[in-house]
Amino acid sequence: MKGMRGRHFLTLQDFTAEEITAILDLAGALKLKQQQKIPHPLLAGKTLGMIFEKPSTRTRVSFEVGMWQLGGHALFLSSQELQIGRGEPIRDTASVLSRYVDGIMIRAFAHSGVEEMARYATVPVINGLTDLYHPCQALADLLTIREKKGLLQGLRVAYLGDGNNVAHSLMLGCTKLGIHISVGAPRGYWPQAEIRAKAEQNARFSGGSVTVTSDPAAAVEGADVLYTDVWASMGQEQEKIERKKIFAPYQLNGDKLAQAGPEAIVMHCLPACRGEEISADVLEGERSVVLDQAENRMHAQKALMAMLMGNNYSGVSSQ
Repeated sequence: MKGMRGRHFLTLQDFTAEEITAILDLAGALKLKQQQKIPHPLLAGKTLGMIFEKPSTRTRVSFEVGMWQLGGHALFLSSQELQIGRGEPIRDTASVLSRYVDGIMIRAFAHSGVEEMARYATVPVINGLTDLYHPCQALADLLTIREKKGLLQGLRVAYLGDGNNVAHSLMLGCTKLGIHISVGAPRGYWPQAEIRAKAEQNARFSGGSVTVTSDPAAAVEGADVLYTDVWASMGQEQEKIERKKIFAPYQLNGDKLAQAGPEAIVMHCLPACRGEEISADVLEGERSVVLDQAENRMHAQKALMAMLMGNNYSGVSSQ
């Protein structure tokens, strides 16, 4: 496997199963080092520029703290405080920032903006979230599932709710690694056909599968992992009342958990709306791993940054 130094991370589709597994392996090793309080300054002297068009809790804190734990520095850059907010072309911002920092993380509305940033940046660009993908979340999800289940190949993951950016990245990540994923969503809210086609192609090579259905019971039947996300994402607040009615049958609750496998775990990328996409008892129940999942954002992203921005991470995972 070739090194990943200098590459952009815009979608999991751009990475092989071997590369994704290598990121997860390093993430697990770095997590153990952090738990044992063993210093691991793999990015000493490096700086990450973090551009935010959307507000964030987990993305900002996990990247900022993770970069500090790696011995580097993270710089918070609100789009309203950058010249982007006043109309400076993305290509100019990308070119200038590349002279100052060693990597750029951007959390944006339009995926096309992140693609343009990557086209003109000469340092790695990491997609912290767009309208189309949330690949860093999917890395944390896969890391969490592997920790809890001991393997990934052949598992059954069920996602209930809107076929959004989280669903897209989860579909791509799961099918890259031989996982069977089913998405239960109302018609009209299914994942994009183009992304579903990519997931199906992945599955043909990995031995996994992807199913999209409007039947929530069929989606969760026998699943090892149950996953959901908010019904109205940022920018969809005006649709919230209508969406609550449409998505009500897809709530992740005790009935859905009973239909899943006997050892099924519950996941949510947070923030959660208790009583809407997930019932409070399930979110806070003994099967829930949402806090481990949230923590793993930091560990997965540390591994990602070390591999894209550093050159001395080799051998860490075997220590």
